[in-house]
Amino acid sequence: MTADVTREIEAASRAEAPRLRRVLGFRDLLLYYVVTGFSLRWVAVAAAAGPSALVIWAIAALGFFVPLVFCVLELSSRYPEEGGIYVWSKRAFGPFAAFITGWTYWGSNLPYLPGLLYFAAANALFMGGPAWQSWSSNSTYFIAVSMAGLALTVAMNVVGLDVGKWLTNAGAIAGWIPAMLLMALGAAAWSRFGSATPITAHALVPSMHVKDIIFWSTIAFAFGGVESGSTMGEEIQDARRTVPRAILGAGAVITVLYIAATFAVLLAMPKEQVSGLAGIMQAIQAMTAKVGIGWLAPIVAGLVTLNALGGTCGWFAATARLPFVAGLDRFLPKAFGDLHPTWRTPYVALLVQAAIAGLFVFLGQAGTSVHGAYDALVSMGIIAYFIPFLFMFAAMIVLQREPAGPDVMRVPGGTPVAIALAATGFIVTAVSIVLACIPPDEEPNKMLAVVKVVGSSAILVAAGAVVYLLGRRRARSS
Repeated sequence: MTADVTREIEAASRAEAPRLRRVLGFRDLLLYYVVTGFSLRWVAVAAAAGPSALVIWAIAALGFFVPLVFCVLELSSRYPEEGGIYVWSKRAFGPFAAFITGWTYWGSNLPYLPGLLYFAAANALFMGGPAWQSWSSNSTYFIAVSMAGLALTVAMNVVGLDVGKWLTNAGAIAGWIPAMLLMALGAAAWSRFGSATPITAHALVPSMHVKDIIFWSTIAFAFGGVESGSTMGEEIQDARRTVPRAILGAGAVITVLYIAATFAVLLAMPKEQVSGLAGIMQAIQAMTAKVGIGWLAPIVAGLVTLNALGGTCGWFAATARLPFVAGLDRFLPKAFGDLHPTWRTPYVALLVQAAIAGLFVFLGQAGTSVHGAYDALVSMGIIAYFIPFLFMFAAMIVLQREPAGPDVMRVPGGTPVAIALAATGFIVTAVSIVLACIPPDEEPNKMLAVVKVVGSSAILVAAGAVVYLLGRRRARSS
């Protein structure tokens, strides 16, 4: 089948498709970017690495986040239609690259969503005080909470973004409050007791030991999210104008929150006492006890839990649009492109995504502890999530050949600067993928961890290639 015929089939499929509703305004999109781009769990991961994390945040912001923001600004204003990163890759490299980009981006959230729900479950235990902490190593509890969280988010998204956005918006606001409280408590603890973690010039220098640089990929991963809103382009009011404004506003907020919150945790707690799974609540619990307001900790735990649920809901909504678009393009069964007759949402894509994410809850827990399952889910998500960024940054370079209309928001400095930023983002992404393959020192079964992380990512890519070939065969016979 020729490329022209393929494009005609895809165009016809899109033209016949029922239309989605434009329900997201600037405020909704700004809050969406904040809740998907800022997560308190990465603050704990960074603080556990010590003061050097402050420098690494800055390096990641310059080496990954800045290129990401400017690439998304330009590409989303060039091509504001539904599909985002899928559409950009398709314009640059054709349908196969587009499908693999969308497939891996979608697939990365299958382990990411359970990992985020594990974080919610761990922090929810702080609402019950010490009595509830006996559940912190109970895998049945974590599995049950993850499955309940998936059920809640899929139900709200099937009903529609105009309903689901309220959990996303609430999650964004619920993340700001603990972050601001962290900063205030950190300052109060420092003024009364001094810094719990010595912050010296030497401590700020990042270590080059392998065990210390493993988490660098997680720091870069933490800055991801501003590309996700573009997958819902047709559901955003005046997307060409709204997306850039929301990205710039959210980008500034996210960067400040990450650095300031990490600094506050280090002021209040020795880095050795911070863990990645429940470190934020450990810090808040210790800080509130120091200043005599320990009663506040359970309330904050509820807000941290709500923030994680809001992030899950937001990511769930964005990534489900990718199999929906692939269904319209006939690479997946046509049912993926169907909308619910009442709520006008891609309900088939949402339900299938929830079912597979549920399987990853059990896969991540296999053969390891609760903490080990969390680390495995994070690493699985990082590798698959970064593969589409390789395509996106490369697409940014290739698409400089296409003329830009007057409505396109170009990178300052034009094509040379755009290419330099995209190349920087590509290199940082590639290095992050390599680092994500290395298991942490505390993992008891390192070989199993590597097999789960690398094997699941390889299987995901291979499965995507098979699905694409079957879709092409189905298109030829139709």
